Amino acid sequence: MDYPRSLSVINDWAFPMVRAVRMFLPAVLLVVVGVSGCGGAKTSDDPPTIGFVSQNTSRDFSREMSEGFRAGAAIAGGVKTEVTGPDTHDGLKQAELLRDLATKAKGGIGLSAVAPELVAEPMAQVIEQGIPLIAVGGGQVAPGSGVRLLIENDNYELGRMLADAAAEKLPPDSAGKVVIGSNSPAMPALDQRAAGLRARLVERFPKLQVIGPLDTGRDLPANLATWQRLADANPDALALLGAGDVDAINLAAVHAEKNARWLAAAFSLDMKALQGVKDGHLFASVSAEHFLKGAVAGWLLAEHAKNGRALPEGWLVAPGLVVRESNVDEIIHRQAGETNRLEAARPHIDALTAEPAKNLRPLDQVR
Repeated sequence: MDYPRSLSVINDWAFPMVRAVRMFLPAVLLVVVGVSGCGGAKTSDDPPTIGFVSQNTSRDFSREMSEGFRAGAAIAGGVKTEVTGPDTHDGLKQAELLRDLATKAKGGIGLSAVAPELVAEPMAQVIEQGIPLIAVGGGQVAPGSGVRLLIENDNYELGRMLADAAAEKLPPDSAGKVVIGSNSPAMPALDQRAAGLRARLVERFPKLQVIGPLDTGRDLPANLATWQRLADANPDALALLGAGDVDAINLAAVHAEKNARWLAAAFSLDMKALQGVKDGHLFASVSAEHFLKGAVAGWLLAEHAKNGRALPEGWLVAPGLVVRESNVDEIIHRQAGETNRLEAARPHIDALTAEPAKNLRPLDQVR
């Protein structure tokens, strides 16, 4: 066989084909990559996603915190947000939602725990995945969670604030009875409020008989019935005071219903509670400023996700606010819409995020 002749023929046919394939291949690859990109694959230009798990989606304080989280993230910009939460107080459902959110919000997650100990293990698992996780509210960080940042009030101090507001209304040498109730006993934040309230009352009024905190029930109708019973059983009380938001709503209602002479106050920015202050049925209602706490969490996580700004570590102490007759109209206006809330909160957001170290305490000092 004439091999040289055969090779010549092959070369004459093959080399032009190789050259054509080489020229055509980049175009083919470009089309393939483009088509695969249409399927939703992420690119380096996609903004990071951060998320928030609220205590519930039904109560005013929890919705405020979620709105604040979105607002804080929007101020920082450059991120997407995912917000979720159980319909009602449900720690096990929170754990399930946290695990699901961790598949989407790789940029970081904030969580406001119903029961910190129930979500400690799933929180630790999320952190092990390399996802930044911060606690917002909830009163404490459970051991074993691995969380290094909590944004929360000094709830013991909030209780003292309410006691001082009561002292403005009580005679200096008061020796009567004061009843304290809590709509969520064993919830760390409310327990600390009740403890601070009780301690400060005893400190300022040594002759007072302070009863409680008593369990007034988390459910709105049951809570109302409990306060009605407590009012009937203690007609001579100087004051009935609550540690929670449901307490505030129903204490205002019971005070109005009975045209009571005893003083009433609790912790809420629900419009029914604010109207109770305006109408004189509550002498005060203390706000834990949940919108502000959520906003600071959203801003910090957004900045960390988009440009790597380090998250502070410790207990970032958020302020509280006493709503009374003198400022209730201002607060009602503030609470009328998210734009108003954000405008009022913005200076505090800027102050807490610009130099967080000024408001940081060790996690083991949380109260």
